[in-house]
Formats: sequence, structure tokens, C-alpha cells
Amino acid sequence: MLLINLLGVLLIVAIIYWFWWYEPNKVNSDSNQITITVSNGVYSPAYIKVAANTPLTLSFNRQDSSPCAETVIFPTLELSETLSMGENAPIEIPALDAGEYAFHCQMQMYKGKLLVS
Repeated sequence: MLLINLLGVLLIVAIIYWFWWYEPNKVNSDSNQITITVSNGVYSPAYIKVAANTPLTLSFNRQDSSPCAETVIFPTLELSETLSMGENAPIEIPALDAGEYAFHCQMQMYKGKLLVS
């Protein structure tokens, strides 16, 4: 019984870590071309800091066969792209004002942010 309780507590801690304490990969970029890998349930990097008022190209490379990974959506920018397995899918992002711009899959399980400053 003690072992079952201990395993339950460890599972709860793992869930809390994954959903609240997990820090996704971050990148500060001076480049206007960034490659994002879609694998293992995450975008990598997931937080991308870029300069304001500069257009950029985000190239998504899908390595995850999950159906959830097949589309990336930028709701604020009204952009979306279907991602093919193993291929780069470039998305042209126009020059943006300073702010945060979220992107995610169609089910909002994969999440990322453009941090524009």
C-alpha cells in the first residue's frame, strides 16, 4: 500500500512539473531565419525572442507523426500552415510590433511564443 501511495505522489509531481514548472527551450535570435523542430510533443525552441519591425521566416520541421503536430496556427496573425513529415515548412512572418504572439497546434497541445521587442 505504501508503494502505491508513493507512486501516486510521484505521478502527481511529474504532472505538476510537466504542466506548470516545465521551461521550454528559448532562443534569442538576431537572424531573420529560424528553424523550429516539432518532436516529442513540443516545439523546439518554443520561445523565440526577435527584434520588432523586422520580417522573419520560421521554418517548421515536423519529426512527430502525431496528428496534432500536422498544423501550426498563429491565431493573432491569422496564419496557419500544414506541416509534412520530415520536411521544412517555411512561414513568412511580417514585421511585427513589440508584444507576444502565440502559436500552437490545432488542439493547443503544442505551444510556443514569439517574443517581439
